[in-house]
Amino acid sequence: MRSIWAGAISFGLVVIPVKLYAATEQRDITFRQVHRKDGARIQFRRFCTLDGEEVPYSDIAKGYELPTGEMVVLTDEDLADLPLVTAHRIEVLHFAPAAQVEPIYANKSYYTEPEPTGTRAYVLFRDALEASGKVAVAKVALRQREALAALRVREGVITLETLLWPDEVRQPDFAFLDEDVEVRSQELKMAASLIDTMTEDFEPDQYHDAYREALEAVVQAKVEGNDVVRPDGLDLPEARKPPADLTEILRASVAALKSERGQGDAAKEDQAKEGKDAKTRTRRKASA
Repeated sequence: MRSIWAGAISFGLVVIPVKLYAATEQRDITFRQVHRKDGARIQFRRFCTLDGEEVPYSDIAKGYELPTGEMVVLTDEDLADLPLVTAHRIEVLHFAPAAQVEPIYANKSYYTEPEPTGTRAYVLFRDALEASGKVAVAKVALRQREALAALRVREGVITLETLLWPDEVRQPDFAFLDEDVEVRSQELKMAASLIDTMTEDFEPDQYHDAYREALEAVVQAKVEGNDVVRPDGLDLPEARKPPADLTEILRASVAALKSERGQGDAAKEDQAKEGKDAKTRTRRKASA
C-alpha cells in the first residue's frame, strides 16, 4: 500500500508519528465515454460561457455563486490563509463509548501505521484503546479540508474513520413518525422469533458482487469473440496483441489511469511552482 498522508496522533502530551493508508477501494469496472459509431473517446473541454473560448486549467478559479447570480471568486491566497490547525496532526479531542459514534456518521476509513520511532507508543495506545471499549474522537486535516474523525482498533491496527459533520446528516422527516401505529405484543414476539431464527455470524468473505462478476463476463465474452472496435489512429503494433484476459485488461486500464493522473499531478505541481515564483518576484519588487 502507498501512504497518502504523514503526521502524528496527538493527545495530551503524547505524540505518535504515523502514516495513513486508504483502508478501502472501489472495485467497479471503469468505462470511458466513446462515440458509438467508431469507438473513439469523447473529450470534455472547459470553456467560458461568456465568450465561448476554451479556458486552460491555470486560468480556472473557484467561484461561489450568490443568490443574485453574482460570483465571489476565491484565489489561492484566499484559501491558503484559511486556518487548518490540525494540519499533519490527528488531534484527539476526547474519548467516547463506541456505540455513540453511529454508523451514519462514517465517511471514509484509513489505516494508520506507526513510524519506527513511535511503534512502542502506538502499540501502547492501541492496546489501551481496545481494552477501553471506546473510540477516540479527533480532528484531522486531509486534502486541505478539516474533518471530524474517530480512532478505533481493527485487526491490530488503529483505524481512522473520517466522520460527517452533524449538519451533514439529514434529519428524518416522514409522516408515519407522527402516526400512532399499534403493534400487538404477540406480533412483536413473532418478529423477534423470526430474527432469532435468521441470526448468524457476519462473515464478509461469503458475499460477492454478482453484478460486477456478470459485467466482467460480458466484457470477457466480447474480447474472446473479437468484438472489439479499433478507433482510427490507434497506435497498436501488429506484434503487440490486445490482452485476451480480462484481468490483464483491467490491470492495463489501471496503469493507464495512474499514468494520466501522474501527468496531471505533474502539471499542477508546475503550475503551483510558477505561482510561487511569481509571488516571490512580486514580494521582491515590493520590498525593493
